[in-house]
Amino acid sequence: MHAPWSVHGDAGRRAFAALTVAGVELGTARPGDVSVVAHRGGAGLGPENQLATFATSHALGVRVLETDARATADGVAVAHHDATLDRTTTLRGAVRDRSFADLGGQVLRMDELLRAHDDVELLVDVKEARVVGPLVAAIQATRSADRVWVAGGWDHWLSAVVERCPGVRPALGWRGLSTLMWSARRGVRPRRLAGRAYAAHVPWRLNGVRWLADERVAVRLVEQCADLGLVLRAWTIDRPDLQRRLVRQGVPSIITDRPDLAREVLIGENRWSPMGTPKLVE
Repeated sequence: MHAPWSVHGDAGRRAFAALTVAGVELGTARPGDVSVVAHRGGAGLGPENQLATFATSHALGVRVLETDARATADGVAVAHHDATLDRTTTLRGAVRDRSFADLGGQVLRMDELLRAHDDVELLVDVKEARVVGPLVAAIQATRSADRVWVAGGWDHWLSAVVERCPGVRPALGWRGLSTLMWSARRGVRPRRLAGRAYAAHVPWRLNGVRWLADERVAVRLVEQCADLGLVLRAWTIDRPDLQRRLVRQGVPSIITDRPDLAREVLIGENRWSPMGTPKLVE
């Protein structure tokens, strides 16, 4: 099978080279390997953001897990997506209005998740400004900065985590990501991206706009991320045909609720690797 750079020639070669230029050590990962990221632990395999579901994805060989961070009333960082408890627990109301003890064990502590698997990278979607302090505390308590990524929030939220936890790697926040995506849609190179980042988490579509769903935009994003030294992660891609299309277009990482299906696709494409994202060189 072809390595990703064979799909887009020079752009693919630049993608591989950019990882090293950006301060990344490739280790034993093959240039053609694609990482699978278990979205909310692998929400298509079990209850989202629960230890058992994370364990299921881990058993598949997935070594990059994604979750969301919110803070309780007493300042505990928890792995929970929604602002409210209604959809995924038997409780009602906002996470921020209850102490961790009030959650009755239905919501997972971030430090517990970080301790559960010490051989994985954790991508944390920072859902609110007030979780920055509790998230920092969880990362520091578990000494896990070198295997944590932060993404999904505003750029200054992510920067605040990185400043207090050296070793944490940021993806582009909303401002930088918006600049990148709209530049790709318009076919121009982004003039400047906010802050220092090592990845771009790009949606299939968002708010009715086709992003990776538009093949021309997808190609441009692959090329731009290669030029900028960013790991492009596509989210949330659950259909095998779409996973296969993106892999063949040169996308190096797939965020999915169905890591089992992505694993099979990548085995078929000879691109599967249980390894996580290449590590930063300090």
